[in-house]
This record gives sequence, structure tokens and C-alpha cells, in this order.
Amino acid sequence: MRLNSLTPGKGAKQSGKRKGRGHSAGQGKTCGRGVKGQHARAGGFHKVGFEGGQMPIQRRLPKVGFVSHMAVHTAELRLHELAVPAADVIDIEVLKKAHLVPAKATKVKVILSGKLDKAVKLKGLAVTKGARAAIEAAGGSIEE
Repeated sequence: MRLNSLTPGKGAKQSGKRKGRGHSAGQGKTCGRGVKGQHARAGGFHKVGFEGGQMPIQRRLPKVGFVSHMAVHTAELRLHELAVPAADVIDIEVLKKAHLVPAKATKVKVILSGKLDKAVKLKGLAVTKGARAAIEAAGGSIEE
């Protein structure tokens, strides 16, 4: 095989439609633009979603869904992840330095997921009822 013998695959290259070349060409006379009207004119322009003055579908349909702006500032922490940082007291700053919660987090809640073997001291973190029982069972303490 040589570079000068390379060609595109069969059917890969198609020539464009030759509009306005008579009736037999399939795109003659009006060239697929219909008869009269804004779309038939050169420069006939309307904005995206415009429906000729009729109320557009994006305005007829109701808005759905919700995106919480608070979700950026809150984070969940699994119970077994408390064993990762080697600090005496675990607070939000320690968790951020250990990359366990996002940098923008201002509130962190510990949830019951996994097991905790070492005693930890939490400060300024929210804790679920099950996680609180597990932390205290492991000999840890929680400071609000």
C-alpha cells in the first residue's frame, strides 16, 4: 500500500445536491423551499423556537425539576472514612485537607456506612443517630 493509492471508502464521499437545475433534478424551481412565505425568501430569518407567533412549546410546557444551590456547600461523610485522617480532633478543616469533603463544603454530616474501629473525637460535624451510636461504641466522642 502506498500513500498515493489511498482513497476514501465506497459511499463515504457524496456530492452535494445541485439545487435549481430543473424539475427532473428533484430540487428544481423552488429548490425545496415551498411556495412563498418567509422561509422561501432570501434572508428569511426567525429566532430558534419561533412558531409564527403561536406560543412556543418551551413556554407552553411547565417547568420541571429542581437544582439545590445548597448542595454545593453540604457534604456527607461515611463512618468508615473517619479512620483516614490522623488528627486528634476531626473537624471540617481536617476533612478538607484529607480530601474527604469538597473544598466549598461548610456543613458535613456523618452517616452510618461501614465500621469504625478506632476512637475518634468529632467537632462541629452533624451526625446521624446510627453513626452517633457507632462512634460512642468505638470509644469516640462528639462535640457539637
